[in-house]
Amino acid sequence: MSRESRVESREAEGETELKVENGKLKMIGRNQLSRMRITLILIALLFGLGSCSVQKQIAKSAKAAVLDNKALQAAHVGISIYDPTSKQYLYNYQGDKYFVPASNTKIPTCYAAMKYLGDSLVGLKYGYSESKNPWDIVLAIQPTGDPTLFHSDFSNHPVWDFLENHTKDIDRNNFAVLDTVWRDQRWGSGWSWTDYEADYMAERNVMPIFGNIVDVKLNSPEHRDIENPASPQLNKVKLFKTQHSLFDSLLNSETYLVSPDNLLSKSPGVQIRREIDNNKFWIEATPKRFSAIKIPFVTGNEYGFWTNSASVTLKIIADSLKCFFGTLRPRSGDTTFGFNCYDCGTRSLKIKNWYKIHSQPTDSLLKPMMHRSDNFFAEQSLLMVSNEKLGLMSDEKIIDTLLKTDLKDLPQKPRWVDGSGLSRYNLFTPQNLVSILNKMKNEFGMDRLKVIFPTGGEGTISSYYRNMSGSIFGKTGTLSGVVAFSGYLYTKKGRLLIFSTLVNNHQASATDVRRAVEQFLTGIRERY
Repeated sequence: MSRESRVESREAEGETELKVENGKLKMIGRNQLSRMRITLILIALLFGLGSCSVQKQIAKSAKAAVLDNKALQAAHVGISIYDPTSKQYLYNYQGDKYFVPASNTKIPTCYAAMKYLGDSLVGLKYGYSESKNPWDIVLAIQPTGDPTLFHSDFSNHPVWDFLENHTKDIDRNNFAVLDTVWRDQRWGSGWSWTDYEADYMAERNVMPIFGNIVDVKLNSPEHRDIENPASPQLNKVKLFKTQHSLFDSLLNSETYLVSPDNLLSKSPGVQIRREIDNNKFWIEATPKRFSAIKIPFVTGNEYGFWTNSASVTLKIIADSLKCFFGTLRPRSGDTTFGFNCYDCGTRSLKIKNWYKIHSQPTDSLLKPMMHRSDNFFAEQSLLMVSNEKLGLMSDEKIIDTLLKTDLKDLPQKPRWVDGSGLSRYNLFTPQNLVSILNKMKNEFGMDRLKVIFPTGGEGTISSYYRNMSGSIFGKTGTLSGVVAFSGYLYTKKGRLLIFSTLVNNHQASATDVRRAVEQFLTGIRERY
């Protein structure tokens, strides 16, 4: 039998196979082929056993550090650990169950802002009316929800500079505001309205100023304009100072009700309260000495001509620039408007083109939003996304849109109702948050995320993960009975993991819960 015939015979009996190697056909004998198959099977088994081993080790660590922790015995706990390289979960404990996420809600808000707000925030839209007479030209502005105007975090304010410069060439009565986009309420759905005086619950509106907060400090006795030290209450005393004369006047309007001792004291025993529906403040005597405080103001307080959500902002700007803002109302088409001025009646205007003023880099807003968990920045960011994407400001509508588009592939459908997480109506699973974090990594890159998210020893984790600076980046969340922490973890072997830990209904201190989670995540970094 020829060599070719013997090869054909062996191939027919399954003793050889052909393979391509270096561009040439080679024969593999039955024994060699069997060894290769066995090797591949062993590798697969070892990988599977290794994966199972990692899962069991993480489960053991979770049980010891978190699940069996005395502080968490009665709590509802969810944990998900995900490896984006292998696209596999290394551990899931109730990862598909729903939890109140508290400020972890800022994670999807941050995702939406990074995706739709561009590199810099649109601080204002503006346009000019058509007119042959330059002094008849009306400068019209459209608010965009930008929260940075005169906020203490920012030193430059392009919107203010723009308006101030236009007082030189626009008649003081020819400023107008067009507000057709506001479709929401001052507080989010499910917020605790009894906290309305707390600085973490500043009102939302179409055109914020000063972060919608009154920053109240104490005037020193020599700056209180006390005319008669024997009876100081007989005259208006400038007991408090704020960031604007409007608030100074409101805060000091009832100092005649304050005792003479407190009016003269360097450290008076007083506290400031505000009515829930308007900017009426009053002063109460208290054993506790006054210290600087921040109190939200009512943004839609009626000031004569303006009754919209930007009325306080417009009054402050108008008083400062010594101008007046009329109102615009759309008429026929997209270019004709009715201009209503306080002392000049109503007339028709044509505005064909609208332009944008950019205020601040987007990430300069998102970084403090995530580092200090700024509720106000989160709420306004989501409203700005709504305005950019839908042409109106509505939490409900933009959330519905995002869940049907960018976030339609989440493992479970969340209940998402606000931008900040102040509402207990929010419900997310750990797997939801892992999925969004993975999207953020894939779409925006870790370099950008490492700036926006705090690392160990920074922001809301300034007292935690100090030996893991540069290795962990995450967002905390805290409400009564709620502790959350989700983010990115680099292990000592250089492996990037995405995690989410959600704890609800605990009866311990938030610190004890956070320390338990810290111990668990530290162990993962050390071992994997």
